[in-house]
Amino acid sequence: MPSSAPPPTPAATPPGLPERLRRRVRHRLAAARLLRLLHPALLAGASALHLAVGLLPIGFIAATSHLIAALPAARTGGGGPTAALLIAAAAFVLQQALAPFQALAGELVARRVDGVRIADLMACALDGLDSADLEEQDVLDLLAEARGGFDRLSPTPGEAAAGTLALLARYAQLLGAATVVGIALGWLPALLVTAAALAIRAGQRGALSRFGAARATMTGRRRRLAYLRKAATGTGIAKEARMLGLVPWLRERHTAEARRYLEPLWATRRRLLFRPFLGLAAVGLLGGGAALTLLARGGAAHTLTLLQLSAALQAVLVPMRFGVFFPESDMQTLYGLTADDALRTLEQRPAEAPPVDAAPAEATPAGGAPAEAAPAGGAPAEAVPSGGAPAEAGPAAGTIRLEDVSFRYRPDGPDVLHHLDLELPPGRSTAVVGLNGAGKTTVVRLLARLREPTAGRITVGGTDLARRPVADWHRRIAVIFQDFARYELTAAENIALGRPALLTDRPALRAAADRAGVLGVLDALPNGLDTVLSSHYRGGSDLSGGQWQRVALARAMLALADGASLLVLDEPTAQLDVRAEAAFFDRFLEITRGVTSVIIAHRFSSVRRADHIVVLADGRVAESGTHDELLALDGEYARLFRAQAERFTADAAPHATPDASTDHAADPAALDAPPAEEALR
Repeated sequence: MPSSAPPPTPAATPPGLPERLRRRVRHRLAAARLLRLLHPALLAGASALHLAVGLLPIGFIAATSHLIAALPAARTGGGGPTAALLIAAAAFVLQQALAPFQALAGELVARRVDGVRIADLMACALDGLDSADLEEQDVLDLLAEARGGFDRLSPTPGEAAAGTLALLARYAQLLGAATVVGIALGWLPALLVTAAALAIRAGQRGALSRFGAARATMTGRRRRLAYLRKAATGTGIAKEARMLGLVPWLRERHTAEARRYLEPLWATRRRLLFRPFLGLAAVGLLGGGAALTLLARGGAAHTLTLLQLSAALQAVLVPMRFGVFFPESDMQTLYGLTADDALRTLEQRPAEAPPVDAAPAEATPAGGAPAEAAPAGGAPAEAVPSGGAPAEAGPAAGTIRLEDVSFRYRPDGPDVLHHLDLELPPGRSTAVVGLNGAGKTTVVRLLARLREPTAGRITVGGTDLARRPVADWHRRIAVIFQDFARYELTAAENIALGRPALLTDRPALRAAADRAGVLGVLDALPNGLDTVLSSHYRGGSDLSGGQWQRVALARAMLALADGASLLVLDEPTAQLDVRAEAAFFDRFLEITRGVTSVIIAHRFSSVRRADHIVVLADGRVAESGTHDELLALDGEYARLFRAQAERFTADAAPHATPDASTDHAADPAALDAPPAEEALR
């Protein structure tokens, strides 16, 4: 990869002055919205502190000017300037004493605002955004921009709020200095130096804002660079990087991506900040020079007293320094608000989607009344329960039907599902099988309402599912995804995430683990259910793939015990071998007997004991029936089942018993299948 970066993209036509002013106003209003997140007492206290730090130097200027004016009288035997000296000393000491608290107040403000906005970001990313949004490039860039602030890769929204408050000190000092110049030298010079200071400040801040806007267009490049840094400094690719000798390549790629991001940024910085700085410096020299010239003429003509001369000379220097970069504010308000702007854009995105009719949930129809609460006990951990599912895990509220459902992921993309009709009887297990790309996972997403059908509808007990609030439906289902999360938390917390409200209900957690057959494994850990399931923590312990499968199943069991009535498994055993997968599904079907369940699988033999099997092909139902019925039909299911059986038989033939029957030879899971517990270890 070449190490030189491509030339920067030509800049778009810069916005006119009215548009820039509107942007500036919107920027200030965004900062004001952040300040509203503060407690009134904290806001008032921080504001008072900043005002004091800004005005105390003006008090020092006034006191030292009186001190200087009183010196001639003191030399001739007049009264000593004791009071002015004490006031000047007090102002100086107090200003120095308050300065550290100014930083502390800024930290408190930043922490408070960030706490609120981090919670907002979590709610937006995990719940507010539609699942389809999370696959869009612009949404991913906005999330990266927002996270970058809270990860301290750039200033946070809280620091932007603190920086906005810090401007009170700067502007209070400018106003105080202009007042002193007006009293001592005249209001025209005061207006002149103030206008020059504000012009320099506006130019400096405007250049920074334009630079921030240019930087925002490079979010994609910044995200790629951040990924390379994270990958190259983490442990995820450490083994492969060593074995494949990737370190030189990673170093070169990182350098190339860094230059690709930084070189256009440096060019933009020079264009926006360097040349305008020369013009702004000229404005400052003209304004300050004019005021100093008037001051010099007044002193030479003896029209100014020593008090006026001293006060004006000190006060004029304050506006002349006003246009410089403010380290406590400028970067914070510029980039902190960039992260907040990204978050606000994400928060407003769901509002742009067509509203869903959130009618109250219909009453539970006949045929699917929830059953009684589950008993606290359960089957032994090392044995397959002989009973049914927990009583609370009753069937769904009536038959679930996908009626003439079509779906496509993009408006201009192909249909993944084509006029699909699928029925899920209450209290029965339905297996959905098919080759890769048949639409199995899409069915899960629609059932879980992570997506909505492009056409057709899903009904529950005859009621359109779109009329139910999404949050209410999510409480009615439990899903184990193929890529289910393995949280670096305690075993109890990993199970409780199936129903966070039951985190402190240890009997319920143990009962769920017992039903999933993992309680014995967890009790044997160093700290039992309080052991962190990760070897990256002291005292932590990792689990095998099969044991993690059972932890995920325990989450689902907990959700069922708390009222969920539909259980969906989206190929959670894809990484297990065929024997372990068959044993997992056998156990699952046994302990969830009587529960409305949907099993997604690509190995046909693993779900042969399901009550009903549906074969998807090209987004449609190709065949349906029981295992025996589909074999007798001798269609797609039978063909693929036998093809998988032949591959397994060829691999497992040395382990087969001499008297194995023909039926067993055609059944992959029956060939030399170990006990369920062993297969899941």
